[in-house]
Amino acid sequence: MFTGIIETLGTITEARTEGTNIHYTIHSEISAELKIDQSVAHNGVCLTVVELNGDTHTVTAIEETLRKTNLSDLKQGSKVNLERCMQMNGRLDGHIVQGHVDQTAVCIKRAEFDGSWEYRFKYDRSIGNVTVEKGSVCVNGISLTVVGSADDEFSVFIIPYTFEHTNLQEVYEGDTVNIEFDIIGKYVARLINR
Repeated sequence: MFTGIIETLGTITEARTEGTNIHYTIHSEISAELKIDQSVAHNGVCLTVVELNGDTHTVTAIEETLRKTNLSDLKQGSKVNLERCMQMNGRLDGHIVQGHVDQTAVCIKRAEFDGSWEYRFKYDRSIGNVTVEKGSVCVNGISLTVVGSADDEFSVFIIPYTFEHTNLQEVYEGDTVNIEFDIIGKYVARLINR
């Protein structure tokens, strides 16, 4: 379980393909503190640390993960939002995030407003996911509040701190992001659709 509060940005130093898998090696300020077999969210995707080497760690994304997320877009030099799993004795500053991306969305608007940024994302509504105004949504692993919600799109506002400390600074119109919808909303939607 995660909170959607990004700890640090990592940089992809290598993306190595093996069969249908991609092994990503990431340099970050938390890599040296990780352990083999530890779960770490990478752009909101829960991946297992399989190798450590000084200030880098390696994770493997399988075909299923690559197909359902934006991880296949990553290459050497890409910035990745990183978060270690939450500790049960700590505060839950964001919202409950599983690290299981529901689908991707496309940025259809990015606008700066003298100290904040508005992002609007469009997603495939046929899968059954929903957002609600003032509800939570996880974008590339970042816990955010929905400020505008429509049938197949939603908008969020970003404060300068979040903009500067996450890879949203590199997201422009046409770019794909990972979305994990609010877990409570998903269960309610599933019950109603039955």
